[in-house]
Amino acid sequence: MCELLALSANVPTDICFSFTGLSQRAGVTGPHKDGWGIAFYEGGACREFKDVRPACDSVIADLVKNYPIKSTTIISHIRQANVGDVCLKNTHPFRREMFGKAWCYAHNGQLKEGAENSLFTQQEEVFYQPIGDTDSEAAFCWLLNQMRKEPELMKSPYAFCEWLQQRCHILAEQGVFNMLLSDGDTLYTYCSTKLSWITRSAPFAEAKLNDVDLSIDFSNETQETDVVTMIATQPLTDNEDWNIVESGTLTVFQDGECIVAQAKRD
Repeated sequence: MCELLALSANVPTDICFSFTGLSQRAGVTGPHKDGWGIAFYEGGACREFKDVRPACDSVIADLVKNYPIKSTTIISHIRQANVGDVCLKNTHPFRREMFGKAWCYAHNGQLKEGAENSLFTQQEEVFYQPIGDTDSEAAFCWLLNQMRKEPELMKSPYAFCEWLQQRCHILAEQGVFNMLLSDGDTLYTYCSTKLSWITRSAPFAEAKLNDVDLSIDFSNETQETDVVTMIATQPLTDNEDWNIVESGTLTVFQDGECIVAQAKRD
């Protein structure tokens, strides 16, 4: 499997602290050493860094850990390869343009063998196609092809959330599908098996990472009006109360706030 990390905030915020913890899981405290990537939204554009080296000893990862690139929406991923070679084209997050926006996506999980082929054969129109050979990118392209047929949905945020959750259910039926997806304005997350999140706002306190001996007092780094939410496969800190997401739930964040939390209906 892999691990996910994302940020949603109401002010441009760096991810140095959390990414430092995540990178330890890429070969030090965890097995996710088959490449990593991160995407920062900036004014509608995306700044991306990827590497096939483990994040724990990647020079590029050191840049991300030490250089405070600030953004209101960030998506990151560390990979443990199941399907597809360890190479740049198979490294998350993946990105495509649709409706004039850059959509970024990262996936934790694995679909059943051949699931991506069966999904594509059911589509009347295939506009987006994978560049690499992972089931993750194939699922992303399938989802975008479905979205492209429903442009009116994008005008109704809550209708789109209902629609997106149902499509995620379909993908989760094909295996394990934990997902991050964003157009830069809104961050959509779906939990198939494992996902957690925490919102930090005033009064800010100290946080201590699980995977490395590092802590930070956010009261010295923030303003009282700041709202910052972190989403991760597993909690990154050991002294904070993270929300553990229920399987089948679509959780949506905007400006650091959780605006939708739709649990799966029986």
